[in-house]
Amino acid sequence: MASTMFSLAFATPSASFSLQHNLKSKLKLGTSSQRAFSGKDFVKAKSNGRTAMTVAVNVSQFEGITMAPPDPILGVSEAFKADTNELKLNLGVGAYRTEDLQPYVLNVVKKAENLMLERGENKEYLPIEGLSAFNKVTSELLFGADNPVLQQQRVATIQGLSGTGSLRIAAALIERYFPGSKVLISSPTWGNHKNIFNDARVPWSEYQYYDPRTVGLDFAGMIDDIKAAPEGSFILLHGCAHNPTGIDPTPEQWEKIADLIQEKNHIPFFDVAYQGFASGSLDQDASSVRLFAARGMELLVAQSYSKNLGLYGERIGAINVLCSSADAATRVKSQLKRLARPMYSNPPIHGARIVANVIGIPELFSEWKKEMEMMAGRIKSVRQKLYDSLSVKDKSGKDWSFILKQIGMFSFTGLSKAQSESITNKWHVYMTKDGRISLAGLSAAKCEYLADAIIDTYYNAS
Repeated sequence: MASTMFSLAFATPSASFSLQHNLKSKLKLGTSSQRAFSGKDFVKAKSNGRTAMTVAVNVSQFEGITMAPPDPILGVSEAFKADTNELKLNLGVGAYRTEDLQPYVLNVVKKAENLMLERGENKEYLPIEGLSAFNKVTSELLFGADNPVLQQQRVATIQGLSGTGSLRIAAALIERYFPGSKVLISSPTWGNHKNIFNDARVPWSEYQYYDPRTVGLDFAGMIDDIKAAPEGSFILLHGCAHNPTGIDPTPEQWEKIADLIQEKNHIPFFDVAYQGFASGSLDQDASSVRLFAARGMELLVAQSYSKNLGLYGERIGAINVLCSSADAATRVKSQLKRLARPMYSNPPIHGARIVANVIGIPELFSEWKKEMEMMAGRIKSVRQKLYDSLSVKDKSGKDWSFILKQIGMFSFTGLSKAQSESITNKWHVYMTKDGRISLAGLSAAKCEYLADAIIDTYYNAS
């Protein structure tokens, strides 16, 4: 803290008060400096019958740091908690809830943790690349255990801090070894993508994705923008259950996207946050990644286990880089480790052991798949009921079928920013300002209430 001293001398207390008052009104100091003139920071001393007063003005070295804006997603939950209305709904954050709208810890996770306790495993540091058993099973889950790319050791995998941390490591790799290369991200995309590339100093631009007229995929616009991108660009793709729209390309469209990326010598960069959680099938949700890998393309894939195993707070994920040779993969892995070391040194062990046990033990793996089907099934059921409620209640004949065409835990309602704010203020429905709702936070019992809120807002709020 910087300190500035003013030494003042005067003969009488009244003169002291007058000068103090004048200083407060005339000196243009910061807020913290003005507080220093309240009287408590004055030090008095007598000399030759006169009173001397020294004033300490404290100015923070951090005075130039401004208040950051609230996070557009996490801030929704904060506002929801402050709301006392009994009808309130939190459809902002993408976290699975039971029909009673309570957090859910998977039974298979509890079993894996009990197994860890029985084994008496320690809490020693992991290597920089993470738990080897985790890295093995996570790459097998993604590409398929019998995939030639794994048998040929062409995949560099290190454990990351969930999807966000894995994306950040990949962004650092791009910045260091592909300087000036641009990343294309969908419009819209998950809110943190832009933050990640901005902080890594990686330039990015957007490709068209969402068509507000159809509340569907703007495939032609997407193709045009990928085609126009400089050769060798990184194309960020959502492997399944696009966030925030819930709109995925069809298998035929994925083929055409792969054709174009291969033709333009772009590098595919997948964000896979919902494998198994979108459709209920691990293999189906990884089909886009496996399609590109089967073509012999080099690519990057960030994985997360927050959603499909409910390990939100464990921060467990991975970054995978599929290379053209085992030698290239070895070198890439060494540099991924080099990038991770100054960021966080090494990743956490608890979540990695959970995943390694669940995927690596056949009985637990089978149980996990059943639980995923249950969770995905509940979301599909809620999606259907919301559509049914909207269709019955909306007498205008509007087609709400786009809700059924979307997949995963999110639905893009088509509500504008102003309408999203209105539905919160009037109906106490909390959602992100882009009109996205998390169906994982909706119960069947609340579907009719939400349908009333959406219909009223859609037609009556501008």
